[in-house]
Amino acid sequence: MTLEQQRARMKSAVWKAISQSGVDVSVLPSEQQAKIVDAVADEGLVVMNEILDEVYKKEAGKPATEGEETVIWEGRPFLSLVENYVITSERIKISRGLLGKDYENFELIRIQDIDVSKAVTERLFGLGDIHIRGADPSTPVITLRNINNPNEVYEMLRKAWLAARKRYGLIFREEM
Repeated sequence: MTLEQQRARMKSAVWKAISQSGVDVSVLPSEQQAKIVDAVADEGLVVMNEILDEVYKKEAGKPATEGEETVIWEGRPFLSLVENYVITSERIKISRGLLGKDYENFELIRIQDIDVSKAVTERLFGLGDIHIRGADPSTPVITLRNINNPNEVYEMLRKAWLAARKRYGLIFREEM
């Protein structure tokens, strides 16, 4: 479900709760009613994401290092419990699924380009997508969806990518 769909569902739930509460909001102009519902829905989504963060952090409980790899960042898409991202000093790990798990690894030295995009709704919540293109034949493009503070994560990933390339003696060559 997209962020816009989740937001619409939350707004619908707020309107339903208002109508079931018996509170007469007709004294307010319709624009103010809509503003209140938007504010309550948006804040409800943020609180729900914080609750899911707490659940995820309790379940994760992973050490800061995995072998020789150092975990640089861990996260998940906004309002998701079935998809998790881990960026280490060597690779990007993506796991999907609640009961059955699907794991995907993307080596940092195979990255060729990283971009950040933010849709209007994502910008409201401080979210964005990170698109990673690389030389991995099985998955040439991966997207870290609905990431909180995507610019910070982008910078962490970029620094880890450059460090990995330096560690393995790879240099950039640009074509003109």
